Amino acid sequence: MIADLHMHSTASDGSLDPQELMQRAAAAGVELIALTDHDCLDGLVTAAQTAQALGMHWVSGVELSAQWQGHTIHILGYGFDPSSPDLLSAIKAVKQGRWQRAEQIDKRLEAKKMPGALAGAMAVQAAAGSDIGSPPARPHFADWMVQQGHVRDRAEAFRKWLGSGKLGDIKQHWPELSVAVAQIRAAGGMAVMAHPWHYGFTRARVRRLLKDFALAGGRGIEVVNGQQPVEQVAYLGKVCLEMGFLASCGSDFHHPDSPWMALGKMTALPPDCLPVWNDPLFSR
Repeated sequence: MIADLHMHSTASDGSLDPQELMQRAAAAGVELIALTDHDCLDGLVTAAQTAQALGMHWVSGVELSAQWQGHTIHILGYGFDPSSPDLLSAIKAVKQGRWQRAEQIDKRLEAKKMPGALAGAMAVQAAAGSDIGSPPARPHFADWMVQQGHVRDRAEAFRKWLGSGKLGDIKQHWPELSVAVAQIRAAGGMAVMAHPWHYGFTRARVRRLLKDFALAGGRGIEVVNGQQPVEQVAYLGKVCLEMGFLASCGSDFHHPDSPWMALGKMTALPPDCLPVWNDPLFSR
């Protein structure tokens, strides 16, 4: 079975609307799917209707921002009730934090002689068909910086200005790890740690993160994120077995121009890992 449990639409920072995203996923052969927009559930209804009409098995999804030891991390939630009042309230609070972050990025870039960043990022967002009621994300700022000639490409924007440890890496608006996990579980869902290698941690620190995640009630690890190197996948598969986690996989799709994040095209899960879709939550 081809499962893709990590992707983004125009409801957050993706370039395809939820309907087109599901259509492309079905055309790519995806059989089990989740839309996991950043701190946002706005695209779930349309995505679920489209996915089910195309014969794919659907599970509700989201990617929540959180803090752990002063670092921003991301937690994937699956199989929750999208109408959960507690979860909706939590997401509303994070959305407000995202607006505050966008305003702070704007001020910090202006101080570096790059004025108009927030308005520019919102224009990029609107041109992409994104929901302009949602705060612009860092990729929108990055694309504006490219347009203005401040950087050569999105990668340079993140490397110099927006990535981990840079001026755009603003963390104080996110809930703590344990709080984010509790919010997902209270809504009847499963919490899975997104892309553990993306945080720039050593192997020892990845293990400490995952230990704390397990203590908080985390159930799984995203062992495969896009076309991730086999050695990284093998290591996370080993950690899954040692710590009793379920294993998840996802393309982390944002836009069609990135072959590394193509829908349904991922490094294979290690055969000895137990996939998240073996949990009864995925058969509801």
